[in-house]
Amino acid sequence: MLLRPSGVFGSGSRPARAWPGAVPVSQRPFRQGVRLAVDVGSVRVGVARSDPGGVLATPLTVLATGPGAKAELARAELARLVASEGAIEVVVGLPTSLSGRDGAAAAGAREFAADLAGRLAPIPVRLVDERFTTTQAHDALRRGGKDARARRQVVDAAAAAVLLQAALDAERATGRPAGQLVRAADGAGR
Repeated sequence: MLLRPSGVFGSGSRPARAWPGAVPVSQRPFRQGVRLAVDVGSVRVGVARSDPGGVLATPLTVLATGPGAKAELARAELARLVASEGAIEVVVGLPTSLSGRDGAAAAGAREFAADLAGRLAPIPVRLVDERFTTTQAHDALRRGGKDARARRQVVDAAAAAVLLQAALDAERATGRPAGQLVRAADGAGR
């Protein structure tokens, strides 16, 4: 897939035609600043980072997670990363089914995002549909020569980068942040 950060859409050498009164993508408002994205899993949490201009997303790290204390450590480390990177926003992947319904993984991501929103306030946390991000990340890593064992260690961060790039592109195209703003969970914000 060809990404065109300048906001020019179309497949030929000619620019795409716009409808009367349309604002060119390059002239729509776009917030400057680093954003982080999170791909929440039951074993690992992948994290990606954008550049300060919000043009390109890259994998940052993978955090170990699990039940209880491991989850608490991952969330605390993520909050530390947000502060150290100076992020203006965090995007959390929402793993919905192909039909768009929430399952157990989506409920876990929603809970994770609400807890994170409490920890990071006033920095916004948004849920963004993450369908196919892991598949796309596996494909890209496979094309890059990584075998299955090597992919397992980095695929979550790569999936977070795919998610973040989609959110950045959507904001650039619409002038509005992608996804749904998350409210802090009751009792969150340690």
